[in-house]
Amino acid sequence: MQKPYTTDQIFTNETALAMGEYDNCTFRHCTLANTNLSEYVFTDCVFEHCDLSMANLSNTSFREVKFVQCKLLGLHFDECNPFSLSFEFETCLLNLSSFYRLKIKNTRFTDCKMEEVELEESDLTNAVFKDCDLRGAIFDQTILVGADLRTAVSFSIDPERNSIQKAKFSMQNIAGLLHKYKISIS
Repeated sequence: MQKPYTTDQIFTNETALAMGEYDNCTFRHCTLANTNLSEYVFTDCVFEHCDLSMANLSNTSFREVKFVQCKLLGLHFDECNPFSLSFEFETCLLNLSSFYRLKIKNTRFTDCKMEEVELEESDLTNAVFKDCDLRGAIFDQTILVGADLRTAVSFSIDPERNSIQKAKFSMQNIAGLLHKYKISIS
């Protein structure tokens, strides 16, 4: 059975979405927390000021999707359909979300709060973490080759357990690479 296909629509203040495929749609001020979005397909869509916290993302497709000022607490992006998975986040609350084992090269996180986010075994090659708070974020066997963390804060990354070749850091946040050695930097 083919899913309904919706294109070039603006959805405002929705609390539920019909199961289907959405192409080039904008979602504004939608409250979709705790909803079941499994098997949905979003392509070239923008979510603005939406709450998707704890939504079920089992096999959900996000292709070239942008989240702006969204509340995305506890989301399991690792359960999304990996085919063409690509998104970016701007001024979003992503605490307790999981990107475990995802291949999301070139992903942009701008001004996001990402406390206790799971990034283990993810491929974040050339990702950008601009002005992000990564307090308690879990980096283990994470590929951060060429990633830009110059303006990120509160991270702890073990260079021996993560690939950080050509990654960019600033003098202000370099302590995040030395945390495991329990040394004092002033």
